[in-house]
Amino acid sequence: MNIPTDRFYSKSHEWLLLEGPIGVVGVTDYAQRELSDIVFVELPAIGMHVRRGEAVATIESVKAASDIYSPATGEVLEVNAVLAQEPGLINTDPYGKGWLFRIRVEAPGETERLESPEAYAKLTAIASGAAT
Repeated sequence: MNIPTDRFYSKSHEWLLLEGPIGVVGVTDYAQRELSDIVFVELPAIGMHVRRGEAVATIESVKAASDIYSPATGEVLEVNAVLAQEPGLINTDPYGKGWLFRIRVEAPGETERLESPEAYAKLTAIASGAAT
């Protein structure tokens, strides 16, 4: 399973990549595998103020619909409009072209409440039954 080391992770399987004061948000490889074929994405509105842990988007797959929670507090600056036509990018490139939205991060210290790549790897190993 792919877990890039340049970002932070939430226990609800979102990732946050900080680019200065801007955070890029997406769902993890683990999440997209669990959802399977993603067919629809509802993203937050640009300009919306989101709080860490708040449901801000929805992903629907052939298996289920899942809420997406913001891993940080801030203002939504941009959404990945390409996903309206190509939601499957989340399946094929969850850490690249399948990103969901960008926010201006108000409290960078909130990342201390997120998981490191190593901690997230342990979390997903336990969830998938791979840990002993």
